[in-house]
Amino acid sequence: MITINYVEHGGATHAVQVEPGLSLMKGAVLNNVPGIVAECGGACACATCHVYVPPEWQARLPPAQEQEVDMLECASEVRGNSRLACQIALTPELDGLMVHLPASQY
Repeated sequence: MITINYVEHGGATHAVQVEPGLSLMKGAVLNNVPGIVAECGGACACATCHVYVPPEWQARLPPAQEQEVDMLECASEVRGNSRLACQIALTPELDGLMVHLPASQY
């Protein structure tokens, strides 16, 4: 298991244990992290698992693929460090990952 830190817009942090191989979105859903809606269930078809990845973690993630980039255009409050949690596969190297959640997924 690895630890993932989801930080709500208001600052509350949820440190949860997630099995490597799951997506960042699935880790949030399985641990009832508020702020990740995940309407499409991880199909990269809704942008309701939008997160912000701090700079120190961005280099450890694979780059966003075209489908994710296109879907982020549907998200609110998109920034340069925006990603869709359904497109980030968790690996042991991401133990301790911290992501921030936007004020709203809509």
